[in-house]
Amino acid sequence: MSTTEIFLIAMVLIFAIPYLVWRVGRTEYYAPLVVVQILLGILLGPGILGAVFPGYYAFVFNPTVVQSLNGLAWWAVMLFVWIAGIELDLTGVWKNRRETGITAGLALGTPLALGAAAAAVIVRFDGWRGAGAESWQFTLGVGMACAVTALPILILFMEKLGILRRPIGQRILRYASLDDVAIWGVLALILLDFNRLGRQGLFLAGLAVAAFLVRRLMQWLPEPDRWYVGLIWLAACAFGADWSGLHFMVGAFLAGALIDRDWFDQARMDLLRHNVLLVLMPVFFLSTGLRTHWTVGGASVFLVAGVLLAASVAGKLLGLRVAGRLLGWRPGEASLIGWLLQTKALIMIIFVNILLDKGVITSDMFTALLLMAVGSTMLSVPVATPKLRALGEMPPAAS
Repeated sequence: MSTTEIFLIAMVLIFAIPYLVWRVGRTEYYAPLVVVQILLGILLGPGILGAVFPGYYAFVFNPTVVQSLNGLAWWAVMLFVWIAGIELDLTGVWKNRRETGITAGLALGTPLALGAAAAAVIVRFDGWRGAGAESWQFTLGVGMACAVTALPILILFMEKLGILRRPIGQRILRYASLDDVAIWGVLALILLDFNRLGRQGLFLAGLAVAAFLVRRLMQWLPEPDRWYVGLIWLAACAFGADWSGLHFMVGAFLAGALIDRDWFDQARMDLLRHNVLLVLMPVFFLSTGLRTHWTVGGASVFLVAGVLLAASVAGKLLGLRVAGRLLGWRPGEASLIGWLLQTKALIMIIFVNILLDKGVITSDMFTALLLMAVGSTMLSVPVATPKLRALGEMPPAAS
């Protein structure tokens, strides 16, 4: 077969298998389509399909096909992170800065501390820390992975639950937005390369000047042109960040965060996010699954994933409980918000992909973190739904 034909076989698998599992299995309540796509990406990777059917795996996912899939995956995830940057509601954060700062700080800091403590133990064993990382980079990276909340997927979940535009939903978005900024800041710290400080300084200085000019240009342009210019800005920022050693995902996020959400029609932005998830992101999930391995041993990977899941869930719930006490929330609100902020898939997967690319973690640690992200995300909606009903926040249509 030609490379084109094999590529198309891979695309059929990427879209058909998750859809059939999701639709026939009726998994929507505990595993929405996006979670099924992530899980099937893992199943189609070398850790499972490649181990059971090595000949078939080598035929379909040969190096040429994988290279083509990776190109699509890179662009898909850059678009997704760019949209996440645009949708940051920093104005709302500033208006409610005391409440948001306390809540977001505890929601991020507590699971980060517990995750980092677990990582400090894990790093003592061989096979988990990447060859290119210091112990502090590994510890901080794994700790942050435990603290991440995936803002775009949280938006989808709250839309499904009917609370996105309600006061409780807007509060949760503020907390997640502030944490989103912290995630990328910590990532930039982890990736700081003293051999490339000159390049990184040049990139940041050039970004400041370019952002000023692009913002002036965006204000002058009609809205249809802003979309096209925004994509050019995205590609340029991603290139600059990668050239400086910060990774193209950092540049993609900055490209979105440095332009205003109000410059784009919200309905069109929602449609673009949904279309990127529908058309392109399944390729990224498969590309992520192709990187999963179990060379240390399956039991060890699952054990580490379980420890990190416990640190992530307990840390988030503990942090929100303290915030609720300090701010005088209603009984049950802290638990509800804590479970909704467990949503990790996508942004956390993007985060750990970068850590793997930069040699901070090994493929085994990558797999453990991936399993932790999927487990945390699958818990979110089923546990939060009855809590919403108990608080009287569930709209009748969503119930």
